[in-house]
Amino acid sequence: MSCGTNTEQAATPERMKKPDWLKVKLPLGENYRNVRNLVTDNKLHTICESGSCPNMGECWGEGTATFMILGNICTRSCGFCAVATGRPEPADWDEPQRVAEAINLMKVKHAVITSVDRDDMKDGGATIWYNTIKAVRALNPGTTLETLIPDFKGEWQNLQLIIDAAPEVVSHNMETVERLTRMVRIQAKYHRSLEVIRRLKDGGMRTKSGVMLGLGEEKEEVLATLQHLADNGCDVVTLGQYLQPTPKHLPVVRFVHPDEFSFYKEEGLKMGINYVESGPLVRSSYHSERHIGTVAK
Repeated sequence: MSCGTNTEQAATPERMKKPDWLKVKLPLGENYRNVRNLVTDNKLHTICESGSCPNMGECWGEGTATFMILGNICTRSCGFCAVATGRPEPADWDEPQRVAEAINLMKVKHAVITSVDRDDMKDGGATIWYNTIKAVRALNPGTTLETLIPDFKGEWQNLQLIIDAAPEVVSHNMETVERLTRMVRIQAKYHRSLEVIRRLKDGGMRTKSGVMLGLGEEKEEVLATLQHLADNGCDVVTLGQYLQPTPKHLPVVRFVHPDEFSFYKEEGLKMGINYVESGPLVRSSYHSERHIGTVAK
């Protein structure tokens, strides 16, 4: 499938039947209900809900969640993402403290925080990011942090605020291979995302990125992306199956077999990436507590 060709997209079924290896457990249990109540009571957003993550039941059932700051409306309109696009509400400057308090109530040892893109803000939301990391640190000194950040449109002084706050892991997702980037991530740039990884690594961060499969990429393109990440100092990579959130989003071109995911894991490790989490249901923050122990380059 070539980038942006309507003919090829039209030939792809809108909804392919999911294979057996993509079946997930339904959300249930006391921990699941407790997490949902904490999120609701503290007026917080999670990418688990906004992004329709298939692992929400498992993660919430274990008492963990990925918090999404800066609202739940994104200024970008990526073809794969279930998060709503539009004009966001003004930034909530009390949000950092509420996130810190929720993490404290949940008593988690490792927390994951992400955000929508806020291209409407002069700093891209970087100050809220900095304040959130600092607030979580102050109230939860024993909690480690992973932050999944945007590219800040290549305004590197904003990225520096993340480096200055120094979370244990900083993640920025490539999402797809170079050829498909313009179709999948309309306002993003492939090489700008690689530069984000490189600048984070040069700043002393433990770096991480994620790639979705099943959008029409070729095997050699996936390997090239892994090599690009390795060359730019990426410590951890996650690879997972793209799932179409609604009929309005990009269609699934194919479901990638678990054996192919295993192949990419082996190849990524050979390239020098320290940790590769690769499987159909893997998402950026899935099993993120395991990634904290990787050895930085």
